[in-house]
Amino acid sequence: MIQSMTGFGKHIVELPNKKITIEIKSLNSKNLDLNARMPSQYREKELQLRNLISKNMVRGKVDFSLYVEITGEETSASVNAPVVKKYMEQLKAIPETGRKDDVELLKMAIRLPDALQTERDEIDEDEFKTIENGVEKALVEINQYRSDEGNALEKDFRARIENLKALLEEVIQLDPERIEGVKERLQKAISELKENVDENRFEQELIYYLEKYDITEEKIRLENHLDYFEESLNSEDSNGKKLGFIGQEIGREINTIGSKSNYAPMQKVVVQMKDELEKIKEQLLNVL
Repeated sequence: MIQSMTGFGKHIVELPNKKITIEIKSLNSKNLDLNARMPSQYREKELQLRNLISKNMVRGKVDFSLYVEITGEETSASVNAPVVKKYMEQLKAIPETGRKDDVELLKMAIRLPDALQTERDEIDEDEFKTIENGVEKALVEINQYRSDEGNALEKDFRARIENLKALLEEVIQLDPERIEGVKERLQKAISELKENVDENRFEQELIYYLEKYDITEEKIRLENHLDYFEESLNSEDSNGKKLGFIGQEIGREINTIGSKSNYAPMQKVVVQMKDELEKIKEQLLNVL
């Protein structure tokens, strides 16, 4: 069962005096690229949260956000009274301000640096445990999202692999006609020379030419690669890199068939095969 690397998970933790919102978003990436945003007082626990997320996400560009909203009367921020008072005195001494009213001066002073001071609170272990549980629930949600996206991708892959198999069958049916066409062209070219030709030598050259453009091995390998791709879709784990490697091998065989075909109807089928494979490759970039 495959999983997508695109997903979103969210969980809200309600505490007596604060509301904590946990969000995890992910996009496709070759490796795990985890970006964490959280208030400074929780930074000491960042490594633990990163490890928890890394174990569950494996790959992808992941954005983890922790938002804290104070809902109770308690707050860690307070007015730095001595600093504000000093600001007001200095502003009052500047004639150009045109302000003498204390209320107006206070409005100006409170916006200046260090007017507010924040006391650093120690993280309560029970609170952090609740946050960890919230992160785990958000991870469950995002992994479910990834699985749902993966199911849609899997259906698309299976449909396109079936299309490639049908196109391969067309190639197989066109092959005898192509070989006859090659023989006719060579015989016609020889007859136009109006020269005596050694029939044995002609047969040897014809065999060499036909072997050079024989696609039997490519057809067999391509069929095996398509079967292997489907077999890999049935595996329990999601391995986008493995499917990507198989996709490369499929492309290699299709390209070889195209270069050897030397027959317009077969080359048209090859173009259709390349189009189907390109769509598979685009989607594979998003598989975990």
